[in-house]
Amino acid sequence: MKSKLLPVILTASLTSVLTLFIVSHFESKKPYFTVAGENGARATASYTAYDNTAAAGAGMVNFENAAARSVKAVVHVKSTINGRTVTSNSNDLFSQMFGPQQYYIQPQQESGSGVVISPDGYIVTNNHVVANGDEVAVTFNDRYTTKAKVVGTDPGTDIAVLKIEGKKDLSYLEFGNSDDARLGQWVLAVGYPLSLDATVTAGIISAKGRSIGVNKSSSSAIESFIQTDAAVNPGNSGGALVNTAGQLIGINSAIASPTGSYAGYSYAIPSNIVRKAVNDLMKYGEVQRAYMGVEFFNSATATPEQITQLGLDRTPGVYLTRVLPKSGAEKAGLRSGDFITQINGQTVNNEPELKGQIAHYQPGDNITVAYTRDGKAYSAMVQLTNYSGTMDILREESGPKYLGASFRPLSREEKARFNISSGLLLTDPGKGALAKHSQMGQGFVITGVNNNLISSVADLRKAISGNKDIMIAGFYPGRTGMCYFQVNGLDDAGGVE
Repeated sequence: MKSKLLPVILTASLTSVLTLFIVSHFESKKPYFTVAGENGARATASYTAYDNTAAAGAGMVNFENAAARSVKAVVHVKSTINGRTVTSNSNDLFSQMFGPQQYYIQPQQESGSGVVISPDGYIVTNNHVVANGDEVAVTFNDRYTTKAKVVGTDPGTDIAVLKIEGKKDLSYLEFGNSDDARLGQWVLAVGYPLSLDATVTAGIISAKGRSIGVNKSSSSAIESFIQTDAAVNPGNSGGALVNTAGQLIGINSAIASPTGSYAGYSYAIPSNIVRKAVNDLMKYGEVQRAYMGVEFFNSATATPEQITQLGLDRTPGVYLTRVLPKSGAEKAGLRSGDFITQINGQTVNNEPELKGQIAHYQPGDNITVAYTRDGKAYSAMVQLTNYSGTMDILREESGPKYLGASFRPLSREEKARFNISSGLLLTDPGKGALAKHSQMGQGFVITGVNNNLISSVADLRKAISGNKDIMIAGFYPGRTGMCYFQVNGLDDAGGVE
């Protein structure tokens, strides 16, 4: 038996040795990292680079399609401000002795960018690009230039909608879901910086939910920016922030810079906020802003003692300092000291993120609010309201107008924030007496006229009645000090003689 097994054992041993020799000899000539498609092997590692010749399947970043689509849909916006005569609002000794001084402002032109969002010519841009313009023109990438009508503007979101006529089947960008944007995601910024032709720059999303305090034109400003390191310069305002699929995920709006030019960070309004604002402006004439009825604690400016005392260093979410009486939040059971952690399943870590999520909704909408109280998790359904505390939809045409301008009363939240009991917000200076004889801008809060407190347009009419010369007092939210505007030569109807 042993003599029969010995040849088998010897044969197996020789075969094993020969196999090991062949494997060690040839395997050493193969690369450690294989490349997809090479001899049927699957790549286990690869470099990421700007290689426009690389196959998409190899995992390379390729911006060609997104860039080609974007430059056709992004336009150059030029807003012309006609020359005009204005009256000085100075209350110095010279003006008291000789009367208010008038001076002429030369015509001016502001430049920015815009994004075509429909094939029939609707364009979205920044409010600050066109807010002061008397005429607006847009130029496409192929140099075609035409006039544009301003459909609506909203200082709070810094969004404006334009419309051009006579063109069909325009190239346009589709809205993406900005809530799906992630840190580190590649994006393109497309616009007309420094009055150059269409320019495309690339970067990554470096932060979300950022507020930099740049929007001082409205008392109800919404700042929940997407922060990127894509190069953006003056003129990019209103341009597109797109993902690699060519979807619009933001409108470039601002830069953080000590010089006024790009210094590393740029900021875009998330597309979900943009889409909501655009739809409202087209349907109602103004954005339907929703409120929960809460006030927040700004953890960014908190002292170390406040952070420790309130538990901000160990509790996620947004700390509520006040819940307004009869508000949707109070009715849902929220209290001061609660931490809001989610809105309809979307995590919120700070005030800009919370305000950005609320900006997605209309008055009357119900939202699910997740919050913690004394370390325990809760959930509540909150019905949102408008600034008047109702669920009504507010339309521009029904809004109060006077002196050629549009106004609205301050909300309870705004009065509490500004620590005032009355006030009237200027939503649009218009082109009447107020615009022609003062430099009062959108977002100005009128508190008094000739020492009379103002809370409504009715108060404004009453204060002006019988007075040809008036002094309007108020302030710009976010700025220091009071402002005074002198308007002269009014008739009883609020016109200028």
